[in-house]
Amino acid sequence: MTRSRTIAEWVEEQQASGRYTFTREDVETSRGGSSVAVQTALRRLKQKGRIASPRRGFYVVVPPEYRAAGCPPASWFIDDLMSYLGRHYYVGLLTSAALHGAGHQQPMVFQVVADRATRPMQAARVRIEVHTSRTVTVMPVTRAETETGSMAVATPETTAFDLVRFFSAAGHWNNVATVLSELAEKIDADRLVEVAALVQLPDVQRLGYLLTLVGKGELADPLAGWLAKRRTTVIRLRTDRPRGDVDVDSRWRLIPNEKVDIDV
Repeated sequence: MTRSRTIAEWVEEQQASGRYTFTREDVETSRGGSSVAVQTALRRLKQKGRIASPRRGFYVVVPPEYRAAGCPPASWFIDDLMSYLGRHYYVGLLTSAALHGAGHQQPMVFQVVADRATRPMQAARVRIEVHTSRTVTVMPVTRAETETGSMAVATPETTAFDLVRFFSAAGHWNNVATVLSELAEKIDADRLVEVAALVQLPDVQRLGYLLTLVGKGELADPLAGWLAKRRTTVIRLRTDRPRGDVDVDSRWRLIPNEKVDIDV
């Protein structure tokens, strides 16, 4: 009589075949047995550090080289995880900026933009932060190869606008300006104008102002021309602060009510 595979052996087979993610339903469908028994076995494997679980019911195989960390990088499984959650997404903000070569320090969390609210997730040292946007499905993205497949990543132009749209998550204006100064060499001015049509006018005003501030006029000029054909209102750089005693930047119709310094 042939001995049936244990769940630990089943997990080993997944890794051997190059598959690093699975769900509880996958195990139950493949092996049969009671849901309680499967749950118990998976909990034991998690306690041993053999698998990690960033979201209930979704598991990541932890190869030996990542046992100490407790989980492989989020890039290994983010595509499968967001599919499991039923979310349209792309990797964005400081994470995509770093992938494009901008950011002198790696972000502490893996940042994602998705079409529906999703609470933060964590598996061992890997932390995933999700920001919500209704324009996820229309913003330009690219597919980036990963160790286990690929993932959707914001283009440099999408990243630039998202740094402004989610400035708090990007480390506030000083850090946004610093990252933009590094990201600028990867940004295409024409594509930046194309993305401008997908976001709100205040986001265009703020991005144009910051690009000008960091000395990237070649990218800001086309945005200024695009804005000149539209009806804009005077806005504040920081909406949560009073205007203060500062003049309006007439080109961008923006009140720079916070001093922005670049960390070089």
